[in-house]
Amino acid sequence: MARSASSAANGGNAWQWSRTAETRRVLLNAAREVFCEQGFAEASIAAVVERAGSSVGSLYHHFGGKTELFLALWEEHQAAHEQNAVAAVAAARSAGEGAGEDPLDLFIVGARAFLEGSWQRRDLARLFMDGDGPPGFELVRRTRSREWVRQNGVLLGAGIDSVDRLTVAVLTTIIGEAGREIATCSTKRQANKITEAAIVLIRRLGSTRNDT
Repeated sequence: MARSASSAANGGNAWQWSRTAETRRVLLNAAREVFCEQGFAEASIAAVVERAGSSVGSLYHHFGGKTELFLALWEEHQAAHEQNAVAAVAAARSAGEGAGEDPLDLFIVGARAFLEGSWQRRDLARLFMDGDGPPGFELVRRTRSREWVRQNGVLLGAGIDSVDRLTVAVLTTIIGEAGREIATCSTKRQANKITEAAIVLIRRLGSTRNDT
């Protein structure tokens, strides 16, 4: 009987967790639509919960408010970029050919994954780049950008030399700016042209690190 009671309790907890996760997902999806259509300032909690078919109480329970909901979308967007890039780099490393050894090639693999994500989630990319966010969001974005430069420096094996650090910062900026341009493209063909142009610049500038 005790085992049965325990199994029932575990099953109930799993169901509750699944329901909570689904509620969060529905609210995030609704927020994505509303924020991307109206911008952060003009969007309202009422519009989000109406789109989600949920309640104001549920939204505040899961996220705390409109700012937290916006930041949750931002974190999810950034996590997707990072996961895609890490997976692409890992696949290139495991292949062991061509892009499997050269740090610059690995960097380019990660850049391509990032830029593909900029196209796939271009609605969010446009939302986060237009400056319409909650107070303090610019600081959050700048902090994440510095961390991105640091991670790219590790991937490229950059040292403490000032030229190395400048090069990594410029290469990271190229990816970011290309992502913003891709987010405004109307066709995948245009997005692909920007991606290839960015890769040419990255390869050209990145190769100069070996000449210094």
